[in-house]
Amino acid sequence: MNQEDYATQGAYEAEGAARDDALATRRDADEAESSRASRSWWDRNADEYQSEHGAFLGDDRFVWGPEGLDEAEAALLGPAASLAGKDVLEIGAGAAQCSRWLAARGARPVALDLSHRQLQHALRIGDDVPLVEADAGRLPFRDASFDLACSAYGAVPFVADPVAVFREVRRVLRPGGRWVFSVTHPLRWAFPDEPGPAGLSVSASYFDRTPYVEQDEQGRAVYVEHHRTLGDRVRDVVAGGFRLLDLVEPEWPEWNSQEWGGWSPLRGNLIPGTAIFVCERD
Repeated sequence: MNQEDYATQGAYEAEGAARDDALATRRDADEAESSRASRSWWDRNADEYQSEHGAFLGDDRFVWGPEGLDEAEAALLGPAASLAGKDVLEIGAGAAQCSRWLAARGARPVALDLSHRQLQHALRIGDDVPLVEADAGRLPFRDASFDLACSAYGAVPFVADPVAVFREVRRVLRPGGRWVFSVTHPLRWAFPDEPGPAGLSVSASYFDRTPYVEQDEQGRAVYVEHHRTLGDRVRDVVAGGFRLLDLVEPEWPEWNSQEWGGWSPLRGNLIPGTAIFVCERD
């Protein structure tokens, strides 16, 4: 991948209409279909995503979710002073903003993402962080390569088999390594994905694990997201070989007036929007 790749935008724009006409449904979607849908969706939508949210995310800020909880404040990976010299894997890194924050604290991050276009945005911002294009379920690293692993809304919500991902993360972590990831709070699946009052009424069963799928006219998935209950997530963490150290549910701060999809001050002050799992490799 090089800087010239950033100019290759036409193909993604040509495909962009696919999701505009997509039909939203709930149906099964296996790992292969989910992976294909995620790669193509993020390749098509990376430009819009970075344009819309880039100012909030910054070029070198570590934000755990739409609430704006910052790793500089939360220290979920450990005190900032302890990060120097640590090998860190960021999964679902997007434009590698979190990795740049880690590098500025003396860590040695590697930013991994499934989407080629997202990593092109990482190159646009700078070439100071190693980038790897790969699937989270098949990490291209040797055993015990990293001290820490992290993912801010990356990969985990979009995979059909999160335990397989967790086992891969465990494999590449050194003993005692910490794995911290954030996802949409499972409670949100019972509510419509709306930032206003319509998003405050229960509209679906919290216990329905059927994936949310957007598909084209041929029935091919163009976007897939998988729901797990809070208990499911905890059991997945344990099945993946980790101990759960903490479960953080960020409250909506007074300073944050933005709406981000279904996240908003209205909803954020009433129901949780993000769940952050702080885990340690056994």
